[in-house]
Amino acid sequence: MLPFSKLSFWERSIYTDGIDFTIIGAGIVGMSTALHLRKANPSAKIIILERGYLPTGASTKNAGFACFGSPTELKDDFAKMKKHAVWETVAMRLEGLTELFSLVDPTSIQYEACGSWDIIREDEDTLTPDFLAYLNEKLFEISGETSVYSEDKTKILDAGFHGVKTAYHNRLEGAIHTGKLIEELHRSCTNEGIHFLFGVEVVSFESFDSGVEIHTSMGPLQSAKLMVCTNAFAKDYLDDIQAARAQVLVTKPIANLAVKGTFHMESGYYYFRNVGNRILFGGGRNLDFAGETSTEFETTLVIQEKLKQYLHELILPNTPLEIDYSWSGIMAVGSEKKPIIQKTNKNIAFGVRMGGMGVAIGASVGKQLSKIFS
Repeated sequence: MLPFSKLSFWERSIYTDGIDFTIIGAGIVGMSTALHLRKANPSAKIIILERGYLPTGASTKNAGFACFGSPTELKDDFAKMKKHAVWETVAMRLEGLTELFSLVDPTSIQYEACGSWDIIREDEDTLTPDFLAYLNEKLFEISGETSVYSEDKTKILDAGFHGVKTAYHNRLEGAIHTGKLIEELHRSCTNEGIHFLFGVEVVSFESFDSGVEIHTSMGPLQSAKLMVCTNAFAKDYLDDIQAARAQVLVTKPIANLAVKGTFHMESGYYYFRNVGNRILFGGGRNLDFAGETSTEFETTLVIQEKLKQYLHELILPNTPLEIDYSWSGIMAVGSEKKPIIQKTNKNIAFGVRMGGMGVAIGASVGKQLSKIFS
């Protein structure tokens, strides 16, 4: 690939000269930021830099859940966070999903309002009716929706799970096609004259009075403003960001698959869904928190074997199945689940640390980040 210094006049005039806004990261947050910047700045030159040929972190590698909080995950959060912080985070996720669907047509990303089920194994404690009532009361205060959570034993019987005694239904959650989401955001950006430079890795950057100099693998770029939307990969620049690798697998097609919908287990540390007649299953980070702080896109035997065990013993007992392939994505977590939306000087800002909820909050973070220099 040619360095920027060897580009033609025509290429420089379109891509590298007179940049008003540069965004690092072509994921959900980066492209949402760009689209909101365009609305506020119709004539600005907006460039998105991405080190990979696809978004590199988690935006194209997640399970495609449009979720905001399963009951056992919320219970786990209450044990670690103040209640008001938990509910502020839930409200942000709900707002983010609304914002996402304002940027993309839900039908174009195969959105299914299928609900979700938080399944409870026979060796786990059930939730009390009072706790479910409390969750519903708070969700009504936030969203105006009634009876969001309910116990549902019928679903686990219909799905044929083994070793599961009950499930808790969340009627407002759903599923999307993650690949189509990124495709639609990319199409919207290009339609709005936002340019992408893929295969360009940012090495460092520094701010001056007149703007920002960005040092990349293809040479330096100058931009008036810089927005960093690299999630876990921003940990070298900001405190309280920890990489959190998520491993996922998908089966080959399964005849007469009875499992339909999106499901959570063990405080949200495991999650699975059907994709057509396949099962997509991810999680297991709680088996090795330290090891899964890696930013290497690898899978590990201990987690993959646990996913396979749950598949064979709990989700699809007595069902012949084959794993088609596995992958991993890199999330970002911290001491709290709120994202970081922060200006570090007059020319540089960050929108990072999605806490594993990039689908739910990414578009909202992008909207807030786009206003940070206003």
